[in-house]
Amino acid sequence: MSKNKSLMFGMGLLAGVVGGIITGVLYAPKSGEESRKELKEAACELYEKHCPAINEAKKQALESVDLMKYKLERQLRKFNNMIKSKKLLKAKELEEMDDDYNY
Repeated sequence: MSKNKSLMFGMGLLAGVVGGIITGVLYAPKSGEESRKELKEAACELYEKHCPAINEAKKQALESVDLMKYKLERQLRKFNNMIKSKKLLKAKELEEMDDDYNY
């Protein structure tokens, strides 16, 4: 669980940094063309600087999704098996009751 918390914190921190950069560039007293150019450069620089961390966060997120998918599928199988066993038990009871009436 600690991994997920640190992953979420890192993603939140990254989103905050990106949001701050975008806000700063958009409110700067420059022309739109200059602002867009600076925004693009800042985004590229940020991506290059944090590419390994972004890839690691993406990898961890995908691993977490796969793990949750596996756990949910396992629980669903258990639930289906439980339902089948209850149906079989009920059928057996009904069969025994039918056998009792036939004798």
